[in-house]
Amino acid sequence: MKGTEEKHQTLRRNILRNGFLGGAIVLYLTAIGVVEAFSSRNLLSTWISLGQVFLVVGSIAAGFLVARSLKEQPNPTKVWAALVSGAITSIPLILLSLIIEFFVVRPTGFEDIFKLRDMFVNFSPTLLEIITFGQGLVVGNLLRVIASALLGALGAIYIILPSRWSRAILSGVGWTLGLGLFSENVSQVVTQVLGHRTVRYIFQNKSLNPMAGLFVFAVAFLSSYFNTQSSLSSQFQYLSPRARQQVRLVLNLLVILLLLALPWIVGLFLSQALFIIGLYVMMGLGLNIVVGYAGLLDLGYVAFFAFGAYTMGILTSTGPLGRGGLTFWEALPISAFAGIVWGLLLGFPVLRMRGDYLAIVTLGFGEIIRILATSNWLAPIEGGPQGVLHIPNPVFFGIQLDTPQKMYYLVVGGSLLAIFVSIRLRDSRLGRQWMAMREDEDVAEAMGINLVQTKLLAFALGGAFSAMAGAIFAARLGNIFPHSFNLLISINALCLIIVGGIGSIPGVIVGAAILAGLPELLREFSEYRLLMYGVLLIVMMLYRPEGFLPEATRKRELHAGEELQELSLVGETES
Repeated sequence: MKGTEEKHQTLRRNILRNGFLGGAIVLYLTAIGVVEAFSSRNLLSTWISLGQVFLVVGSIAAGFLVARSLKEQPNPTKVWAALVSGAITSIPLILLSLIIEFFVVRPTGFEDIFKLRDMFVNFSPTLLEIITFGQGLVVGNLLRVIASALLGALGAIYIILPSRWSRAILSGVGWTLGLGLFSENVSQVVTQVLGHRTVRYIFQNKSLNPMAGLFVFAVAFLSSYFNTQSSLSSQFQYLSPRARQQVRLVLNLLVILLLLALPWIVGLFLSQALFIIGLYVMMGLGLNIVVGYAGLLDLGYVAFFAFGAYTMGILTSTGPLGRGGLTFWEALPISAFAGIVWGLLLGFPVLRMRGDYLAIVTLGFGEIIRILATSNWLAPIEGGPQGVLHIPNPVFFGIQLDTPQKMYYLVVGGSLLAIFVSIRLRDSRLGRQWMAMREDEDVAEAMGINLVQTKLLAFALGGAFSAMAGAIFAARLGNIFPHSFNLLISINALCLIIVGGIGSIPGVIVGAAILAGLPELLREFSEYRLLMYGVLLIVMMLYRPEGFLPEATRKRELHAGEELQELSLVGETES
């Protein structure tokens, strides 16, 4: 009896904890204006909006977590527990609807005392209509409870289903909502390739057409259910070595052709987004050498980006600040060399620092450079707050690279060069020295590694990549100003490495696409950009600290404890 009572208490505790946690998350997103702002972005015609997705995520998550915590319980118990937990998530929103109704919508006199709208500007009649489905306070809240309970049950059903089914459902929903979210961008690509008539059948009101959405869901579901990717890879394993080489050659040629044709397929706006992604790939690869390979936390990385941009501007500008009268191609290696020189100058004072102290010093270095760039002291050289103007566009064999589609090829070439150099450095003796120093500087020095030389080379080569990206950035804009080189650029570069995978070259590319590309595609929600960064970093640190595409060594380090635990469990089972 005592054991049964404890189980019931644990069950009730799980239901309440997950229910109120899911409700608190949805309440927070609603209170800060995310739900109302994102409700304007339709995903599936006018049926489903991004704001509605944020409203239901708490209930589904609560049901999912409750069902997962009840592994030993029968499936009906899991569903009922998730049903109750989902219903509990509606309580915070019901209270919010009552507050808005009686303190904002209806003039009861209390609004003058509490001045609720002064503190919570997003508590509006529009928000009330959204959370009550436009059905009024009583009917809307009743529908909210029923919908939340059913959504919680869906979270439990996802756990109960076989992994093959749950994976396929997740893939179908993800692809459908993803295409709906980026329907405006995808429609531009479809228009470029297939014309306006085809777009009408696929997209509607800047969102995915319901029939097209059903088709996308079916294709993604079936592809994941039958695991076509694994089937293709297994068939590839049975090919002869000669056939495998031919397949790889064909795939590489297709990738090259796609890269060459991509800017003309996606159009001007998306080409600009690709250009920004390429810049962050170059910067991320340089910072990956410093942070990922050598283990030196650098928060002033934007300074090298600024050095490259200003060097390019001063050497090529046709305005009064122009000094060298050089072309882009003549000034590019000088800009990269400027990054090397300043990397060495930064490296000397911080040779004996590590960890947090190194991060603080490099942060101060970046801020000093930014303040100097905005001061009048250096204005005769680099323009001060007015910046450097009249920077000419690059010219390649008589072709002026003056559009995002043409500049795309320049940044892709720079990114490929940075990838090639990074791979060669990683596999070289210097790369192994960096990684040894990253693991333990004292042990590395005891093994005969020259820490001074190794650290300076890391700062110098990392600075060269960033300066080269800054030079391309200056040539693309034609004008550069100090406010373009703030601390947020260093934070973005560091975040993309963390999200993609520290020390991983493919991870840098993925991180740049997520943190630099997605904000460009969702510019109307730019005020929530830092919020999204914070949420993504928290989720990554909790559930995938190694990143999306981690380096093998880094992954083993982070999961060494789990592997040892599994081995000990296997040993106990065998004994």
